Amino acid sequence: MKSFLRMMKKILIFLGSLVLLFIAGWYIYHGIYIQHIKFPLKTGTITAGVTNVSSGTISLKSYNVIWDQEALTLRVTDKNSGVLLNTIPGVSFVHGAVGKETVAEARGSFFVHDQLEIRCLSQTVERLEKTGTDIVWMKGRILCGKDQTGKEIAGNYILEFREKKENELEFSLRVDNPRINRLYLTSSSDAGAYYTGFGEQFSYLNMNGRRLPIFIMEQGIGRGDEPITTGADLTAKSGGDWHTSYAGMPFYLKAGAGRPVSGFYLTNTQYSVFDFRNSSIAQVEVFSSAMNGSFLSGKNGYEIITTFTEYTGRMRTLPDWMIGGAILGIQGGTEKVKNIYAQFKALGTPISGFWLQDWVGQRKTSFGKQLWWNWELDHERYPQWEEMVKELEDDHVYVLIYINPFLADVKDKKNARNNYFEIARKKGYLVKKPDGQDYLILNTSFSAALVDLSNPRAYAWMKELIKKEMVSTGARGWMADFGEALPRDARLYSGVSGAANHNQYPVEWARLNREVVDSIPEGKDYVFFTRAGFTRSPGYSTLFWEGDQMVSWDRHDGIQSAAIGLLSGGISGISLNHSDIGGYTTITNPIANYHRSKELLIRWMELNAMSVVFRSHEGNRPDENHQIYSDEETRKYFDKMAKLYASWMPYRRKLVEEASKTGIPVVRHPMLVFPENPRVYFDGVPDYLMVGEDLILAPVYHKGQTRVEFQLPDGQWIHIWTQKEYPAGKVCIAAPLGEPAVFYKKGSDSGNEMTERARILGILK
Repeated sequence: MKSFLRMMKKILIFLGSLVLLFIAGWYIYHGIYIQHIKFPLKTGTITAGVTNVSSGTISLKSYNVIWDQEALTLRVTDKNSGVLLNTIPGVSFVHGAVGKETVAEARGSFFVHDQLEIRCLSQTVERLEKTGTDIVWMKGRILCGKDQTGKEIAGNYILEFREKKENELEFSLRVDNPRINRLYLTSSSDAGAYYTGFGEQFSYLNMNGRRLPIFIMEQGIGRGDEPITTGADLTAKSGGDWHTSYAGMPFYLKAGAGRPVSGFYLTNTQYSVFDFRNSSIAQVEVFSSAMNGSFLSGKNGYEIITTFTEYTGRMRTLPDWMIGGAILGIQGGTEKVKNIYAQFKALGTPISGFWLQDWVGQRKTSFGKQLWWNWELDHERYPQWEEMVKELEDDHVYVLIYINPFLADVKDKKNARNNYFEIARKKGYLVKKPDGQDYLILNTSFSAALVDLSNPRAYAWMKELIKKEMVSTGARGWMADFGEALPRDARLYSGVSGAANHNQYPVEWARLNREVVDSIPEGKDYVFFTRAGFTRSPGYSTLFWEGDQMVSWDRHDGIQSAAIGLLSGGISGISLNHSDIGGYTTITNPIANYHRSKELLIRWMELNAMSVVFRSHEGNRPDENHQIYSDEETRKYFDKMAKLYASWMPYRRKLVEEASKTGIPVVRHPMLVFPENPRVYFDGVPDYLMVGEDLILAPVYHKGQTRVEFQLPDGQWIHIWTQKEYPAGKVCIAAPLGEPAVFYKKGSDSGNEMTERARILGILK
């Protein structure tokens, strides 16, 4: 028997070693092969053209365009000598390629493989001139190799700069040969530059040293955390990677301690790539024969964000009810809602609403408990719905529900009154395959079709569906989920390709929901929240949430990633954002279970108590997760954190109003507040987050952790729980469950008011 056990132990050790080798190989593959071998940095050479272009400076009102004919370099600066573009001697700053991509798709995840058939690495400069008072343009050629027929490929390009306003210089780069469908703009950089933003990024805040594609998709399950990522890839190709995001944007803020700030964004909707792997080179690539965007200048990060959000649009103010108390995410029907409400009401918990995503009914799938994607109230699951909504409203508690732009066939749902999939199919309102058939996309165990929002009739029909089936229920808002899954080969009513419209689809989905809300007489009191987005989504979405994190402590897809996403998204114009308390994705598997623990749930409550919205979620497998109502102790923790959230309500309202006017986020990257402090330029997980300029939260990110250690920034800070004063510098402080490391600026009205309200609410002595 003992010999058998020894043999089994050896076998298990051997198998475990193989797993570890596989994981190590995975990291090597993704870190070296994908980043450096499969996608090598492309640069070329530059020469003078037939026409001699003289060295000199061409001045616009707020910018200078400087050409050095001897070094063949272009330099663009603002009037404060901030450098926006500085090309490299001997290296082409404009080049192109003839490429052909293949794209594989699995459940909203996309795998783009680009094959460059011809590279156009040689650039000439022929002319540089000024037109009028606000335009400077450069002409030249980019030269390629020969194609398969022996024909030489080349193209004429125009690079144009136009002063849009004092802090923004627009540019456009166009090539006249449509075969050249990849364009690159290359500038100098350095190892100390801090490139951040890029929409919601969940693994890193600084992209220097990395190659980042911008193409929205399902973020994946694990995103590099193991063993779940490998497991998800092997079973469903849905593991994701460090750069996969629901809401990426081709925008960055460039900064660093002691450095001038600047910004850059593309207006292109096509697939783009930002490559900063070489510390001396910054390169932008677009899958197009035209690249358009802007360079931004300003005195600080706030000015960059304010200018950028003039383009993206800014998120409007949230109604007080939404930010006044907790939003309880519950599934299970009328009686369950009433019972849970009674439990928290007895504690005096400040509750603003119930988010009831299963209002349409619930089905079991391979992923857990999911919804029937047929947007009508399920009266069997929620009997006496109207009475329940009325009773809650009498207590100033409101109901939110759920929708997404998919429709699924519900022929197997016995109590369905309408089959909206069939109705939309017969009307021709669904996205089509290249062959004209309806495009059914596999989700988990079922398939569904996207509504073609490029079809004006389908767009109007979907708006009326929301009004008829959702607004009429008395709900005060909803989650407007998904939007990132439009296939690249989809055929749309408008004739625009799926490839060109993919990143734009979630913008249109948010716009549709916003038009519904704006058409309601009391529309300012309604809220919808989205996860998928692109550059102009903030102008339509009333609220964002960060999507489906794992119910884990993990680095790339757990609680740590939620903190990173808040900061990167905030820099990118997503000023009003939050995550699911406790995470969402729950996995039951013989190799490894990912079930939400009580400790993780409480630590996530602490994080969200200092976010703009305090909303819980049961997850995709509610019965396997610890819930906010699982036991008396957890209910008391939730009550305390809801009261902590309520304690800074006046300051939150002020910050939400500021966000609507300036685009500056409620939860802020510390470098926005303390740009000269080199310690706040976090590469990945931030030591702490700023709430406005007056509040600090240093989250607990690790199981069993009961203290936090970090560097307080300049100023004097008061610890909320002990009221002890701390100066700038290293601090190591106790952070037991239910007492997150929250500080406020000494003497601030917001801090004093928060303290007083916390005492009134009973969470401070």
